[in-house]
Amino acid sequence: MRTKLSLYNTISAVALQIVNLIVNLILPPVMIKVYGSEVNGLVTSIRQFITYFNLVEAGLAGAAVYALYKPLADKNRDDINGILSASNRFYNISGFIFSALVLVTAFMYPMFTSGQGIDTASIAALVLIIGASGALEFFAVGKYKVLYTADQKSYVISIINAAAVALNAIIILVLASMGYDIVIVQLLALLSFFARSALYIIYGRLKYRELNFKAPPMNEALDKRWDSLILQVLGVASSATPIVVISLMISLKEASVFGVYNMVFTSVLALLTTFSNGLSAIFGDLLVRNELGTLQKAYRQYEYLYYALVAWGYSVAAIMIMPFMKIYTAGFTDTEYIRPVIAALFVAVGVISNIKTPQGMLVISAGLYRETRLQSLIQALIIVVLSVILAPLMGITGVLIASLLSNLYRDIDLIFFIPKTVTKLKPMMTIRRVLRLCLLFTAVVIPALYFVDISAASYVQWALYAMPVGIWALLVITGGNILAERETAREVYERIRLLLGRRAGTGSAAGK
Repeated sequence: MRTKLSLYNTISAVALQIVNLIVNLILPPVMIKVYGSEVNGLVTSIRQFITYFNLVEAGLAGAAVYALYKPLADKNRDDINGILSASNRFYNISGFIFSALVLVTAFMYPMFTSGQGIDTASIAALVLIIGASGALEFFAVGKYKVLYTADQKSYVISIINAAAVALNAIIILVLASMGYDIVIVQLLALLSFFARSALYIIYGRLKYRELNFKAPPMNEALDKRWDSLILQVLGVASSATPIVVISLMISLKEASVFGVYNMVFTSVLALLTTFSNGLSAIFGDLLVRNELGTLQKAYRQYEYLYYALVAWGYSVAAIMIMPFMKIYTAGFTDTEYIRPVIAALFVAVGVISNIKTPQGMLVISAGLYRETRLQSLIQALIIVVLSVILAPLMGITGVLIASLLSNLYRDIDLIFFIPKTVTKLKPMMTIRRVLRLCLLFTAVVIPALYFVDISAASYVQWALYAMPVGIWALLVITGGNILAERETAREVYERIRLLLGRRAGTGSAAGK
């Protein structure tokens, strides 16, 4: 059953990321061509700036998901409702604080950005509108999302979010093509977020008929939320600091450049992390049941496969990114978007940040928020402080260097921390895999960059180049990993074979 749920979660998460990828490929060119780089940079900056305010959640989601693992495993409805009731209460409180912060930002933010060709009223209105979508997360969505995540139903979240993303994109594309003002466009696009909230509520009421958010709250079950807050600070600092620093300390045009590159590499990252998002609750279930042997075997296979996917995804991205950007930004004339150094740094940051993904997933599964808060805080401080120092000196390059160093520190920490506290495996296993990842990445990229001339004039031509590049990378990375760890490769193959056999009705390996 665990493997089956993992399959559902992974497939739906991949589908969501494909929708996100398509939308991210379509929307920025439309925004830039219709409204200009300044407006695109402004909208991107506001979205990331508002992300900071999600910290008022104070680690509630992670703590609630962790608290729900055991009562869901035991089918204890009273405890489930008690935890969800407490979650609902704290989400409402956080929502009011979030809304207040959005109002303050709508007043203050225009003072820093209104001199770049956009009037103060429009900036304030955009902050309020974009902030409203975040408020819905607290008041309507949050309590359902933690339940679906803990109950290993991440596929529900992915399906609903995919529908909302598609609807949001359709509204923006139609209205922008008709020449509507950006404020009106973003306001009407809010309809997609209201539709998403309605779907979360409807599914919850139909699937969990004994759900009671007014049950006596079990506030003590969420005592880990303050420790979980530090992990949220880390996540927000890593994702939001670059664009906020660039928009405030450099320019909105540079923020637009960063946003376009970030869009491409966020899509690569999102496709990779889909293999973690659906597994967090499964590993959490193994931990609460004290199934250490099963946990170790599953983690060895997962880490092995994930690092192979990282090597493949980013090696292909490293080779194909600049040909893609030349096509994608062909109509962008108000600033320079073709920057190979920035592309190379995005690849480096992507590889380094993904090294810690398997370990970071176990931190969440095991609820190790307090035990990792100091290291998480150090990582957040590294990226914030270095970004502020390096941005005026080196521009986007400096911000990316800060991100790289921040993630490198956290990689080293988690590679030694997780084996000691959770898996009881040897750190050298992971170190060897990281070194192999880097070696195989280099073996794929260097020959392609130096001996292959990729001159694509259209997306079709680009895709025709990308396919053999992807096959080349797959052969090198798969072959290298099989030769290095034949037994693990066999185990991964057997797991996939059994899973496909079960899907075809030829076998059963539930709970494997």
